[in-house]
Amino acid sequence: MESVLSIKNLTKRYGRLTAVNNLSLEVSKGQVFGILGPNGSGKTTTLGILLDVINKTSGEFFWFGKPASKEMRKKIGAILETPIFYPYLSAAKNLEIVAEIKGAPKSNIEPALKKVELLDRKDDKFRTYSLGMKQRLSIASALICDPEVMILDEPTNGLDPQGIAEIRELIKQIANEGKTIILASHLLDEVQKVCTHFCVLKKGNLIHVGSVDEVSKGASSVELMADDANIKEVLATYDKALKVEKEGNRYLVNLEDGTTASDLNAFLFGKGISVSHLVTQRKSLEKQFLELLAVSDNA
Repeated sequence: MESVLSIKNLTKRYGRLTAVNNLSLEVSKGQVFGILGPNGSGKTTTLGILLDVINKTSGEFFWFGKPASKEMRKKIGAILETPIFYPYLSAAKNLEIVAEIKGAPKSNIEPALKKVELLDRKDDKFRTYSLGMKQRLSIASALICDPEVMILDEPTNGLDPQGIAEIRELIKQIANEGKTIILASHLLDEVQKVCTHFCVLKKGNLIHVGSVDEVSKGASSVELMADDANIKEVLATYDKALKVEKEGNRYLVNLEDGTTASDLNAFLFGKGISVSHLVTQRKSLEKQFLELLAVSDNA
C-alpha cells in the first residue's frame, strides 16, 4: 500500500526525560490509525513533531515519501490542541480567517460546514456553540484546505456520550471519503469502533502496532450457563479449554485458537448437558491494551 507517513527512529528528549524513544512507524493511505497510550506516553509530542510544532532530537519522518515542508503541510489538516476561535465572530467568519491563514479558497467554507452539520448555524457566534459543536467546527477548520491527511489529538475529549457518537460518525464519514486519519486517543472503545490500525506507546516507547481486526482474532472466551450439577467437572475434561472460571451461576471458558462456541456446545451435548446460555466474548481493545502494558511492565 502507498505510504503516507514513515517514521524512522524518532526521538525527543527534554533534558533527562525521553518523551519519544526511537519510534518507527508506517501509516498507509486510507488507514484510520490510532495512537494509544496512558498520559505521558508521548502521543501528543509525536504529533507535535510530525506537524513541526516541536523540534525532534533525532530520527526522521517523511510525508508521502518526502521530507516535511511547508508545501507538504498543505496536504495535512490538524487539530493538535483545543483550537482557538474568536467567540464574538460567527462560524463562517472564523473559518474565513482560517482559510486566509492556510491559503485555502473561501469557497471551501460552506462544504466544510455542511460536512460537520453546522451549515445552518454558520452565522451564529462561536460563543453560542455547545462543546460538541465547537469540536465539529474545529474539524471543519482542518478540512478547509481539503487535506489528504487528518491529524486529530483527542478529538472526543470532554464530550458527552452523544457528542462522542457524533464525532465518531464524522470521522468514519471522512475516512470513507478516502482521507487518511491519524488520531491520538485514550478512549479505547471509540478507537476500536473507528480505527483500522493502531499502535500503543508507553513512556515514549512503541510496545505494539497492528490492525484492529487482529484484536478479536485468536483464542476466544465463551460464557455459558447450564442446569447440571456436573457441569464444572465436565468442562474440566474438555481438552480444548485453556481455562475455566466460575462467575456466579455462569462459567467463562477460554478456548484454544480455532475452537468455537459450537465446538464446546457439541462436546457438552455429547456428555448429556444442554446449555441455557452460550455467548462468545471476543477480546476487546481495552483488554489487549491492558495486557500489553502489563507485559511491558514485566519485560
